[in-house]
Amino acid sequence: MPIFIMYGKYGRDSLKEASERRTKKAVKIIEKNGGKIISMYAVMGEHDLVFTLDFPDAEKAMSASLALKMLTGISFSTSPVVDVEKFDQLVSKIEKI
Repeated sequence: MPIFIMYGKYGRDSLKEASERRTKKAVKIIEKNGGKIISMYAVMGEHDLVFTLDFPDAEKAMSASLALKMLTGISFSTSPVVDVEKFDQLVSKIEKI
């Protein structure tokens, strides 16, 4: 299944509602969309949250991202990723111009 990184940014109101209970609801949304959690971190800097998730496809990832926004008020940016070995294979297949 494709892996996606979700970057989350708290707003003032979304941070007020942070709780273990809301996190459990968020996990259920991810799972309901066929997702599996690889990692979930709170971080400092440009983003407040970074999730690594395995979804069946981009549509399920987008659905989860939108549902999480509706539940939490957190703005999420979702990106597909490939591991470095796969990236190296892709680069090696590019024709030289």
